Amino acid sequence: MTAPVPADVLSRLKSVLGEGGWSQDPERLAPKLLEWRDRWRGETPFLALPRSTEEVSAVVGICFEAGVPITTQGGNTGLVGGQIPMGEVLLSTERLRAIRDIDAFDEVVVAEAGVTLAQVHEAAASVRRRFPVGLASEGTATVGGVISTNAGGTQVLRYGMVRNLVLGLEAVLPNGEVWNGLKRLRKDNTGYDLKQLLIGAEGTLGVVTAAALKLYPVMVSRAVAMIGVESPRAAIELLSRAKEETGGAVEGFELMGRLGVEFALKNIAGTRDPLGEPHPWYVLAEFASGEAGSAEAAMERFLGEGLEAGLIRDAVVAQTEAQAKALWAIRENQSPAQKPEGATWKHDVSVPVSRVADFLDEATAAMQAFAPGCRIAAFGHVGDGNIHYDVIRPDGAPDAPHAARRDQGSRIVHDIVASMGGSISAEHGLGAMKTEEARRYKSPVEVAALEAVRAALDPKRIMNPRVLF
Repeated sequence: MTAPVPADVLSRLKSVLGEGGWSQDPERLAPKLLEWRDRWRGETPFLALPRSTEEVSAVVGICFEAGVPITTQGGNTGLVGGQIPMGEVLLSTERLRAIRDIDAFDEVVVAEAGVTLAQVHEAAASVRRRFPVGLASEGTATVGGVISTNAGGTQVLRYGMVRNLVLGLEAVLPNGEVWNGLKRLRKDNTGYDLKQLLIGAEGTLGVVTAAALKLYPVMVSRAVAMIGVESPRAAIELLSRAKEETGGAVEGFELMGRLGVEFALKNIAGTRDPLGEPHPWYVLAEFASGEAGSAEAAMERFLGEGLEAGLIRDAVVAQTEAQAKALWAIRENQSPAQKPEGATWKHDVSVPVSRVADFLDEATAAMQAFAPGCRIAAFGHVGDGNIHYDVIRPDGAPDAPHAARRDQGSRIVHDIVASMGGSISAEHGLGAMKTEEARRYKSPVEVAALEAVRAALDPKRIMNPRVLF
């Protein structure tokens, strides 16, 4: 916990924020102090609710001067605890909700940090464009949050992470100064790229207040299929074939084990088994094209060739948008479907795509030896090598013994990932959960460079002080 905030600092913060711009009401604060999986419960003496970049600047400037730490929070959908304050002032971006501009010709939308992904999608659709970041939490996840964590999602295979989709940023730096970098340029080769430092910095180098985001044309042809396969190796071979068949029009290529599908059938109301009989593994594939009928034709050829080659056991193609959403719901509910199953060691890891099957084999053998009877629910974005590898307590066993061994078990999984040249955090960030562990896998040279960058921009270490280096 941090030191108490001086009374004069609280008074100054209240003054600059005005009526409705702050709260110390326990009921108002409560939902912002709890991580959605109940893993972190925080504390804060003061909730700042700025409604403009100028007010964010004033709050940060006052805190910088006094050396008072700040934690910034968007939609509170983070999975590694970085958004939960432990005594710091909590700065919420929830009232920074304006779409400042949208331009179909430049293919850009300028949105403030508190705008949700769903609202960005709606704004883009109004000018017949799209923003290609899809998350299960898009109704709550905010622009500032996905930028600060460099979020991924289901379309990274084609469009890249959020880092690839930001043209410019506006941000308040740790000393309270405003950096206006809201450019719309696709090319700007003028030295260090400050926006790229801020993307993925988890609020440690400043508060993102607005962003210029890339938009893309709406695809007129789209095909979604659920495919039963024998193994992850068959899925990897199918991925290669899908890329060749479509010329790069693969928008999603998700892998799920049978156990995760069974959890969805059991614990998520309205879920139906996608195929006539169970299969060891499933691929959810989505193709999209700007040419009418192209994606559907490519999917038909792809599935036919996969069946002929013995890589596909069975498949179903969505015939309507509702059917496509139902197939995607199985994938998007993989995590919620696990909650009733008990204590879980969750891992958000990535390895080279060519090593996904090796990782799953090695990690599963190691977990079964370390925690006999544990249940493995593995799923994720196989197209970019990101696997959510979750180890659930044995069926019927108590939670506490399994939860107590989380750190030991995760070390085994992460060591395997590192041995394959992978990452212990593919898309969720480090947060409070993995910051110290990350030092084990980064070289002293890299850690020293990261610490130097932070010290240069935040010498008092007031911004999200428990996170990163």
